[in-house]
Amino acid sequence: METRELTVVAGSFVGFQLLFSVASPLLSSATSQGYGRLPPTKLTEWNSRLVSTVHALIVGLFCLYILWFDDEVNANPVWGEPGLVKLNVAITCGYLLYDLVLLACNWSTMGDSFFVCHHLAALYAYGYVLTRGVLPYFANFRLISELSTPFVNQRWFYEALKYPRSHRLVVLNGIAMAVVFFLVRIAVMPSYWASVFATFGTQDFERLGLGAQVAWITSCIALDVLNTIWMYKITKGCYKVITGKGGRKVKEGAEASPSSDKTKHINNHTD
Repeated sequence: METRELTVVAGSFVGFQLLFSVASPLLSSATSQGYGRLPPTKLTEWNSRLVSTVHALIVGLFCLYILWFDDEVNANPVWGEPGLVKLNVAITCGYLLYDLVLLACNWSTMGDSFFVCHHLAALYAYGYVLTRGVLPYFANFRLISELSTPFVNQRWFYEALKYPRSHRLVVLNGIAMAVVFFLVRIAVMPSYWASVFATFGTQDFERLGLGAQVAWITSCIALDVLNTIWMYKITKGCYKVITGKGGRKVKEGAEASPSSDKTKHINNHTD
């Protein structure tokens, strides 16, 4: 890993930690009256999700810029010039490391084994991008999934503030969340895997070596399985909101319902 990427990873880790512990409490207290009335565990989750939203917007928009304007990466998806992609991936790796530390420190209230698997799979695959500069197009393409994260987090904010599930803002956000999640995580699967299969048997693919090939394919399969599971849970939650069958069972149903806190980490993160 080059010094620049290592510096970005470390800087992102520290920056997201400062955002969590300093900026989020100040900003949230100034903009939401309900923030100060939340219990400590909810405050931790709130700050975590605000950081998640900031990260998602940064890397998601950066991802779109690269997809639209970085001709070298798009022309050679396996060995294209990875400069901008490595920068975006380094930001994400810094965030993933910060979030894993946060989860470890708050496992009793925020722990989620699926979420840890997601983070570790992403770090495993992105490690090859940072150290060898390979697969820039595919690494960047996976980051488009971050565009769904703000809607997932906003759903949690509404629930924490005890908005009725029939509230117009809650319903609209729920629909937007399901639609965007499907578009950036599920609907793109055929196109993504078609591009993957197109590289099989080529010289570029063979140059990767077995280690990079296994890391790439296995991590993508794992992430897509997790995304499919999360899509199923989101769809069930969205159906309950639209049909009104979910009610306002925040206290008694929140921990069990797929549309509630049990899905608290429908991916704050990162493919």
